[in-house]
Amino acid sequence: MMKQSSTHTSLGRRQWLRLSALMAGSAVLGSNMQAVADTRRRAFLADLPVIKARLSANENPFGPSDKAKKALTEAIADSYLYPREALMQLRKLIAKEENVAEECVLLGAGSGGLLTATALYNAFKVGTGSHILSGDLSYMQLIRAATEIGCASEKVPLTKDFDYDFDAMAARVNDKTSLVYICNPNNPTGIIANGPKLAAFCEAMSAKKPVFVDEAYIDYAADPKQTTMMELVRKGKNVLIARTFSKVHGFAGLRVGYLVGQPDMIKEINKFTPGASAISATSAQAALVSYQDKEFIKYSIAKNNESKAFLYKTLKDQGYTYLPSATNFVLFPIKMDGKRFLQEMAKRGVSIRTEWQYAGQNWCRVSLGTMEQMKMFADAFKEIA
Repeated sequence: MMKQSSTHTSLGRRQWLRLSALMAGSAVLGSNMQAVADTRRRAFLADLPVIKARLSANENPFGPSDKAKKALTEAIADSYLYPREALMQLRKLIAKEENVAEECVLLGAGSGGLLTATALYNAFKVGTGSHILSGDLSYMQLIRAATEIGCASEKVPLTKDFDYDFDAMAARVNDKTSLVYICNPNNPTGIIANGPKLAAFCEAMSAKKPVFVDEAYIDYAADPKQTTMMELVRKGKNVLIARTFSKVHGFAGLRVGYLVGQPDMIKEINKFTPGASAISATSAQAALVSYQDKEFIKYSIAKNNESKAFLYKTLKDQGYTYLPSATNFVLFPIKMDGKRFLQEMAKRGVSIRTEWQYAGQNWCRVSLGTMEQMKMFADAFKEIA
């Protein structure tokens, strides 16, 4: 027994030595491979153009407000605590402002997660054999999330004026339709839907299927109170409305948003989210302040409109048309391949978006930045237009 044990121990030691040598060699090889990868990554990043005007993500360069920044920094001291009280206050504040019950409001870390949660609810509660109806062009996060887990999508082309074709959409609703998605104002077009037509469509469709209205850019509309579909929620209709602090409040990196709908639907969708706990203590306090900072919101919209007017003139002067925008971005047709246009602008330090081809035309979407950034865009654009 001792001999057998000794043999096993000896073999174990030899194997261990071989394994140690292999591991040591692998560590050296891995280290060398990492060094090579790091060198290549640095070289790749060195070859990338330096972006001076980031106009590709619909961010708001005028926010957060000074009051929100102050609340943000002051909240750090208590950030070891879960922000339950602040989140309860924020929910109560939103419910009061929108004149709905608190049970109608679901908070989230930006509206994106709430769109994805709705897609998950749609797939797992309604069934993957269903389809989501939307316009084409429109914002795709909810649609993509749903299709990636087995749902289908039905896209109805926009009208010649780039508004939703509500009659055509209504005709496409059938037993397999599980959700109707409307982004208003629309992304990437920037067009705001005809208010009475949208309200009539949402009211009629919500009697058959849930209607999700993404109002991320509603604050930029000329009259948000008359444009929003919030009144349908108040009337008890099966309508969901998503809002975000990422745009007019300038919270893209702070991540605060909310969903408003009927309590039963909100409760079901909440099962597919981490809930309000996804919002940090600092963001919660900043949102509380920013939501009530009416002066900053007016300032933010005014600066946005100033940049928009400058962009409109720049495009007109170069012989380009554009879609009238009710948002913080503008979509316009370009006269070259989209990828090439993006690359040429990037070489000149300006980032934009150009992945859309619609109605046989390539399109560019430009986010509205500071006046300095818009002038950078204009200088680059004039060189290649």
